[in-house]
Amino acid sequence: MNIFDSLLQFFTTPDAEWSIVTMPFMVLFIVFFGGYIWLNRMRHTAMLAYVVVFSLFFAFKANGWLMLLLPLTVLLSWKMTDMLRRCEAGRRRWLLAATVAVELLPLLYFKYTNFFIETLNGMLATNFSLLSIILPIGISFYTLQAISYTVDVYKGRFSAEVSLLEYAFYLTFFPLLMAGPITRAEVLIPQIQERKALDERLVYAGLWLIIVGLLKKAVVADYIAQYNAWIFDDPLGYSGFEGAMGVLGYTLQIYLDFSGYSDMSIGIAAVMGFQLRENFNFPYQSLNLTEFWRRWHIALSTWFRDYVYIPLGGNRKGKWRTYLNSFVTMLLSGLWHGASWMFVIWGALHGIGLIIHKASKWWLDKIPNTWYVKFAAFLITFIYVAVGWVFFRSPSVESALTLLGHIGSDFSWDYLPPFLSTRLVWMLFLVLGFALHGLRKRHSDRLSEWFVRSPWLVKLLIFVVVMQLVINFRQDSVQPFIYAQF
Repeated sequence: MNIFDSLLQFFTTPDAEWSIVTMPFMVLFIVFFGGYIWLNRMRHTAMLAYVVVFSLFFAFKANGWLMLLLPLTVLLSWKMTDMLRRCEAGRRRWLLAATVAVELLPLLYFKYTNFFIETLNGMLATNFSLLSIILPIGISFYTLQAISYTVDVYKGRFSAEVSLLEYAFYLTFFPLLMAGPITRAEVLIPQIQERKALDERLVYAGLWLIIVGLLKKAVVADYIAQYNAWIFDDPLGYSGFEGAMGVLGYTLQIYLDFSGYSDMSIGIAAVMGFQLRENFNFPYQSLNLTEFWRRWHIALSTWFRDYVYIPLGGNRKGKWRTYLNSFVTMLLSGLWHGASWMFVIWGALHGIGLIIHKASKWWLDKIPNTWYVKFAAFLITFIYVAVGWVFFRSPSVESALTLLGHIGSDFSWDYLPPFLSTRLVWMLFLVLGFALHGLRKRHSDRLSEWFVRSPWLVKLLIFVVVMQLVINFRQDSVQPFIYAQF
């Protein structure tokens, strides 16, 4: 096969492993970025169109021709929201409901049709056959982003006029396409509309985030993932100690995997001149579940707060209504993650945990804020979150309970020496990952600032070392981002 045929095949064939962490994307991005710099200096409109085309190609590589849902959503969402902006007061509520329904319908069909059929079969003892449906990658994220734009326009929180091209850029922007973070119109669209030169500091800060994201995802998370999978696939095939290590491993893996993606996504946007908000803020340092959800997947947490919890009444309708609103919000958050009762159970666990924390706050505030009280609060919160991840990851309730029960009945520190001798690198990654997570945000910011100010040769050396680590620790195949499946 000659070079022309290889290029033709690359540009016309979807790739199940396609993501921002793969080598083909990185090479293509470098080529794309050269054209982006030139167009950004010359013609703003041409630059926007260039990025939209590249974003649609990115969606094609990930989804094949299912990517056509994306431009269709762009067109319908933009047109109907524009009509909503201009229509008379008496029709606005109905048009809002219609617009949100149109934006939500593809997600409901592709993600929840078979879940509904399975549930119906179980409840009514029917035997409707399941449909052959492939979930388009990124649909959950761009759907919520479209809904947030429509609601913000309706409520007057975002009033700027937006062209179809600008909206297409906003909803298809490739760094956000696969797994967010969900970005509000007020954050990104003003930057899209503003013509400005690239900021050198922002470019280097973005490069630092890309490096950190690669270390998190492609080195540590992917390396520890294989052992974690063994534990969850066969809970009784290992000792209780090994099971506990698998639970700790997955607790670290899902954080590094998703925050690594967020870092790379925000970093790529920064290299292109766009500043996005952070999506993770050292969540495992939290002292309660309320704090955890202010630090974990911040974009999704604030989305459900602003567009579900507050519209339900928030904390404005009394104590019991507040508890109910918290519980319903977390149930819906769990269901958003996937069409499975395991995700509903995970959401319910966090909903119950939030209710317990809210109900106990009046006497918790009376406890002296000493270091050992903080440590106890941290430990309780961390264990609760880790147990929740068992239900999130396990294929069934029975499997989750089997793993937790086996850890409780067969845990012994005697397994530690042989475990260290056979899985030393895995254990080092686990300890290092949690130790670095213990850093304060100011320390992380200082490290980023040091990188930005360092000579270009130091930057290059760091990047080369990280890429060598990625090559050395890579698995046989690219591990898909966990949140890409949602």
